Amino acid sequence: MTTLKERVREDRVLICDGAMGTALQQRGLVAGECPELWCVERPADVKAVHRAYREAGSDIVECNSFGGTRYKLDAFGLGDRVAEINRAAAALAREVAGDNQYVLGSVGPTGQFMAPLGTATEADMLDAFREQIVALEAGGADAVIVETMTALDEALAAVRAAREHTALVVFVSFTFDPQQGGGYASMMGVRPEAFAAAALEAGADVIGANCGTGADHMIEVIRLLRAAAPQAPLIAMPNAGMPVLEHGETVFKETPEALAAKAPRLVEAGATIIGGCCGTGPEHIAAIRRAV
Repeated sequence: MTTLKERVREDRVLICDGAMGTALQQRGLVAGECPELWCVERPADVKAVHRAYREAGSDIVECNSFGGTRYKLDAFGLGDRVAEINRAAAALAREVAGDNQYVLGSVGPTGQFMAPLGTATEADMLDAFREQIVALEAGGADAVIVETMTALDEALAAVRAAREHTALVVFVSFTFDPQQGGGYASMMGVRPEAFAAAALEAGADVIGANCGTGADHMIEVIRLLRAAAPQAPLIAMPNAGMPVLEHGETVFKETPEALAAKAPRLVEAGATIIGGCCGTGPEHIAAIRRAV
């Protein structure tokens, strides 16, 4: 199989999978439960999610490891099981992916701020990301995506950890929101153009955006990233529309057909990899596959 680093440079659009959390909630995950622990306690359910996305036509399967850093797992009393849980997450994805899909380890924010805004040092962050990313590689991942990021210092620490301690292809994805004065920025004030320059300089192979406010705004973000980085592969993973509150729960109501109708516009804007974030499921991914 062609390596992922080679594939992301080809003209054909690659399809990533959709939301993991949404799928696990449909299988019984409840608020306050650790999703990543399912990789060792309910592996059949995690593999079933991966399999559903594979059957929907995804080229890339993303591990159930978003909250897999020591910082996040500590909240569940699982901080000493980082290596076990992340290896299992990648191994489950690899088992389903076989030789026909690529495995993408998910690395989300730690929930901490680096000094001077917080108490975490750069060395702390590097060590936490190293621990997780090395385990994902050991489990069989082809690449890692540092995703849903809002702060450059944290994201770049994760990129550095991957670059210095693994041979994985490195994706970095920020979450951007529209600004009152125009344009887009992350919660920490990072603009797409500044993110693109810093991430590529740090050694990222793929940059992009995920989550946020849905595909309509993401099209504009991808245009900005493409202008700032004309040659870089770009990933776009929008939510299934804007979140709404119903009966005390946050839901995403954009249909697979409605989301897929915007996929060609994401490609026109510059996206070379398209998947889904919150609220998307196999039906969304299948519709996106047909659309592009």
